[in-house]
Amino acid sequence: MAGNRRADRRGGGEASPLRLVAIAVILIGLVLVSLRLMPGSPFESAAAAKWGDATGGGDRSTGAATNRSARQPASPSPSPTPTLEPLPFVAKDLNLNIEGWYSWSVLDRRTGEIIGSKNMGETSTTASMIKAWVVADYLRRAADAGQTPSNAKLADATLIIRDSDNTRAQQFYNQVGGAASIKRLISMCKLTDSKVAPDRGWSETALSPRDAARMGNCIATGTAAGPKWTKWLLNEMKLVRGAGDFGIRKAFPAAQRKQIAIKNGWIDRIEVQEMHINCMAIADTWTMGVMLKYPINLGYDYGMDNCEKVTKALLRPGV
Repeated sequence: MAGNRRADRRGGGEASPLRLVAIAVILIGLVLVSLRLMPGSPFESAAAAKWGDATGGGDRSTGAATNRSARQPASPSPSPTPTLEPLPFVAKDLNLNIEGWYSWSVLDRRTGEIIGSKNMGETSTTASMIKAWVVADYLRRAADAGQTPSNAKLADATLIIRDSDNTRAQQFYNQVGGAASIKRLISMCKLTDSKVAPDRGWSETALSPRDAARMGNCIATGTAAGPKWTKWLLNEMKLVRGAGDFGIRKAFPAAQRKQIAIKNGWIDRIEVQEMHINCMAIADTWTMGVMLKYPINLGYDYGMDNCEKVTKALLRPGV
């Protein structure tokens, strides 16, 4: 009998304290899990998925379509390309009633673009137009050598530019090395058509209207005269007077002429019975070259007037 009572206790009698504790822990765990999954419960998990929200995000409407682009950073709007003011010239073929040969070219100083007549690469002798380079070369070389021209030298340079003094121009030309100066012009100003006349002096330099516009830009940018003297030289070229004041800037209204620097050339080539008339002008946004060759019997005024006529024919309406 005693043995049977011991067997009953082992097989199915009262539960032990450890079993009761284990059951209680399990029940409590199940309750807590249920509370975390119940919507609105204070124990609700922030990561629990809501009904109808497959992504688990709690801040989006379940009925709205997903906008993927809204999650991308906004791209900055592209800046508009600035539009340059048009030059006062229109590129076109001219059919003017001018006897002999004439050619023109305009360089846009903002872009480097060159427009011109089909023959803008053909050359003629420069006459006094080249004096602007000779003076620029002298001033730049003096500054590079650490020298300041005397007041007398500057006065001579003024007469060369404003009044086209030939004697003083020859003195400056000799001082800068003669033909070597023209070689520097071609190299420094990146001319493509021009040629030196080594035994015939500065006035026989062969220049094209395209290279005349390039030479003007070379002066305007400071390459020719250097940073110290460029402003001075341009101012002198704005003050050209007397016989040399003709051509390109005369085509513009009087109020604009004062801001256009010029250097012109004019000569009778008796050996070939031709007049050679050349015009170079420099403005804030452009440079221009116009050159003419025609029978000598037509005189100087014919070419001087036609240099202005060519310019006027190229101006935009309203300039």
